[in-house]
Amino acid sequence: MMTRPIEARISLDALSKNLSRVRDFAPGSAVLSVIKADAYGHGLLPVASALSGSEGFALLELGEALKLRQAGYRQKIVLLEGFFSAAELPEISANEIDIVVHCKDQLDMLCSEALPKPVGVFLKFNSGMNRLGFDRKGFYAALERLRRSDNVSGIVLMTHFPAADLEAGITSEMSEMEAVLSGLSFPLSLANSASLIRYQETRTGWVRPGIMLYGASPFPDTSAAALGLTPAMTLSSRIIAVQDLKTGAGVGYGPMFRADRPMRVGVAACGYADGYPRHAPNGTPVLVGGKRSRTVGRVSMDMLYVDLSGIDHAGIGTEVVFWGEGLPAEEVAHACGTISYELFCARAPRVPVTYY
Repeated sequence: MMTRPIEARISLDALSKNLSRVRDFAPGSAVLSVIKADAYGHGLLPVASALSGSEGFALLELGEALKLRQAGYRQKIVLLEGFFSAAELPEISANEIDIVVHCKDQLDMLCSEALPKPVGVFLKFNSGMNRLGFDRKGFYAALERLRRSDNVSGIVLMTHFPAADLEAGITSEMSEMEAVLSGLSFPLSLANSASLIRYQETRTGWVRPGIMLYGASPFPDTSAAALGLTPAMTLSSRIIAVQDLKTGAGVGYGPMFRADRPMRVGVAACGYADGYPRHAPNGTPVLVGGKRSRTVGRVSMDMLYVDLSGIDHAGIGTEVVFWGEGLPAEEVAHACGTISYELFCARAPRVPVTYY
């Protein structure tokens, strides 16, 4: 049976290398590898296998956490948004899954339930992200209740930085965190990818690398290669048609590109239903037969156009790489006005994956 030529190739070796790079940056820390959102679109269980040297895993959904336990992973597993109803707590407890506690409703449910065994808690402080977490007064009150609760086996204190990847940095948030930690002695979890790379003071206790594990840079001004990271995912397809355009001819729906000279364009089997961003502008970089080129015209549901100017060997069957080997995802994301996280997570289920 003939199959549509699009595929995502994912290197398990690259994932392992990137985990080693995490340890280069934070040699004294335990690694809590973030594999939420189906491991950023790379596949939960294959990625967990490649990152099995991690001391723990972090994700969002109880169902995914249970898949890891059923697959035999005994490391620490943390639910980054905690739990959403008291009904989840017995299963969380029975499977020794840790939870983030970030609000009083969760705290009340946890402390009032009868559980098979106590659970580990990551208590979240809102140091300035203003998304999840307790303010200072609520944090101290929550910590005291958790310390007294028979349902709690251990406590890690955590926060999350909103601008560790930007010029603003972490100064304000670290000041808030240091103030709230004064006089306390608990394990900590502070660092995401950006902060563990740039800020030594956050490389303590449990670090939480995410995007760097997948071989993309968390910074707008620094490439993954410069950080010693290896891309794990390559999204590619092939040309399925070639069109010869006359001067002034447009391509695609509501043409946003018209040829300024006679030119050849290739039609590649990839579109927004595969996860490629529909808003990608003219000039978004691609590799055609190993040579750099660009997109032209509007991205369709199942197809997009690539410029074949100067690539005389290109024709039906020529490979087109959208990001990955030879073309950093962050460069494509920048051209599209988004971030590599979104590119990875948007990969559609209909795109087949090959692991190697």
